[in-house]
Amino acid sequence: MKRRSERGVAPPAPPPLGEGPAAQASPGGAGDPPGGSPRPRRSWPSWLFRTLILHLFIIYVSIPFLIRLFPALLAKLVFLNIVAFPFVDFGKPELLLNHTVNFYLTTEPEVTIGVWHVLPGSRGIEAQGKDHSWYEESLADNNPVIIYLHGNGGNRASGHRVSLMKVMSGAGFHILALDYRGYGDSSGYPSETGFTTDVMYLYDWVKARSGNSRVLFWGHSLGSGVATNVARKLLEEKGIQVDLIILESSFTNIREAAAHIPITRIYRKFPGFEYLILDSMALGDIFFRNDENVKVLSSPLLILHSEDDPVLPMHLGRKLAEIALHSYENKDKVKFVAFPEKLGLAHENICSDPELPDIVKDFVKNIK
Repeated sequence: MKRRSERGVAPPAPPPLGEGPAAQASPGGAGDPPGGSPRPRRSWPSWLFRTLILHLFIIYVSIPFLIRLFPALLAKLVFLNIVAFPFVDFGKPELLLNHTVNFYLTTEPEVTIGVWHVLPGSRGIEAQGKDHSWYEESLADNNPVIIYLHGNGGNRASGHRVSLMKVMSGAGFHILALDYRGYGDSSGYPSETGFTTDVMYLYDWVKARSGNSRVLFWGHSLGSGVATNVARKLLEEKGIQVDLIILESSFTNIREAAAHIPITRIYRKFPGFEYLILDSMALGDIFFRNDENVKVLSSPLLILHSEDDPVLPMHLGRKLAEIALHSYENKDKVKFVAFPEKLGLAHENICSDPELPDIVKDFVKNIK
């Protein structure tokens, strides 16, 4: 009976796929390769990372070609006038500076530039309550006048620029600080030739009011190129020699400067770097040839540079000074001052050195 009942019982059905001890022992479930190893699954973070890297690579490769095809893009990077910070009321310079007035000049049709006139600190008390016409007349008080030409980005209210105005005002200088066209509250669009037009107009305006006061250019960074451009044009077109030129954190020419600034570091090994990026400067009419300009100038020239400048390495400023020394007949008119690395003055803070006013005043005093 036992044997017959065993024969009559149907064999158990196989367990459904994915069930039973074997399936339970294999966490990978059905379809796993032999040996129980799970099939690799796509990781979402890994895919996203690879996609991001690919996109960044495409952008990296595309930028040099876009710059070559559209030099106007390069102009945006050179002038950086889109960096409009700080946001201030330019009509109220007294919020940042004492004994200062704001005014505007129309340098050519549809182009108006904003200017701050900072008085020498010694005249601060008598300036209280005075109007703009009094400030104009004060330019003839025999105190030297600085036309301050700032670098790219920001505007005349930027912190390091205001700091320089305070320092040099305290040292007995008038300061006329303008925003070129396209910067600050000035109208128009930036260009190298446009900057020259703006500064030429301001220079003529100052000279018409300054009597026997010395008028000098102080160009910082990109502004050094503006300073020598204007000085050369005044000499060649009007026979006027600027009384004195001070170049702070300067360079030889914009092409060489672009090869050394930090933003181009990632492209220096890129095939065609010089052709695609550096040579494109000329296509955008951007030159700022300090090295060529100083060869024809004879104005006293003071070049200031910090050894730890991370934007424009000091060897560019020193090279410019050597070119000027080689070209000037009177070598005493050229002076290069290096500020030690330990001071940490970098690209924008030479004005923080307490010796700066004396360096400038001594140079002004000794020129003939």
